[in-house]
Amino acid sequence: MGTTIETRKYRTLFISDIHLGTRGCKAEQLLEFLKYCEADKIYLIGDIFDGWRLKRNWYWPQAHNDVVQKLLRKARKGTQIVYIPGNHDSSLRNYCGTHFGGIEVRLDDIHETADGRRMYVTHGDDFDVVVKYAKWLAVLGDWAYTALLNFNTHFNHARKWLGLEYWSLSAYLKVKVKNAVQFIESFEVAISEEAEKRQVDGVICGHIHHAEMRQWGEVLYINDGDWVESCSAAVEHPDGRFEIIRWEQLKLELLANRQLPKPADLPKVPKAA
Repeated sequence: MGTTIETRKYRTLFISDIHLGTRGCKAEQLLEFLKYCEADKIYLIGDIFDGWRLKRNWYWPQAHNDVVQKLLRKARKGTQIVYIPGNHDSSLRNYCGTHFGGIEVRLDDIHETADGRRMYVTHGDDFDVVVKYAKWLAVLGDWAYTALLNFNTHFNHARKWLGLEYWSLSAYLKVKVKNAVQFIESFEVAISEEAEKRQVDGVICGHIHHAEMRQWGEVLYINDGDWVESCSAAVEHPDGRFEIIRWEQLKLELLANRQLPKPADLPKVPKAA
């Protein structure tokens, strides 16, 4: 018999870099997250679908369509959803100010928290000098990143066969390779300085697939991560407090608290007479 399913209720969810239309997208995990994590408002902060990859090779399995339908159902049921396009889905920037199935498209936004803080919400590609000034290099980097993710997939199949947990090689390299660390820090500083110029209390973004929450001077910097590697999101609690959620960790916590149905017990083997 399954246990009662309870959901986590938040004031706001911030999700980005899903990359629907790519093999690296963790659509099944995102569907689980959206099932057990409810919110009054959801920000989709760019690269929700991957127009770069879809132009080269069409890939759209049922799970990716299910994600779209899940979000549309939430919008119909009253969840406010704001879509802020990124560089991979930049075609939607031509439709800012319009609604698609109850989902509003905006170039960026100022989100006011429950405790009165003002947060600048943007995808973040405008603060990536490679994307802004050398798109060909960004495309080349995207190709290399895809190759690394493909290798990572096979690598983790082997780990699963050995009974080991999922481990992201690309995420590991980001925090170990000096140039990658410098790029992340430069990005964080640049976007935090922009938030300071806008006289807001913080910034919430995506783009670099590196979930983090830290203070840069007077600015609270929050990156909600991605659904290719970390399966993470930023959440605002009802009291205005922010938190980075990694779904695999939260899933284990919910299971431990008996808030998710557990697999049925194996039938007991009767004792020999």
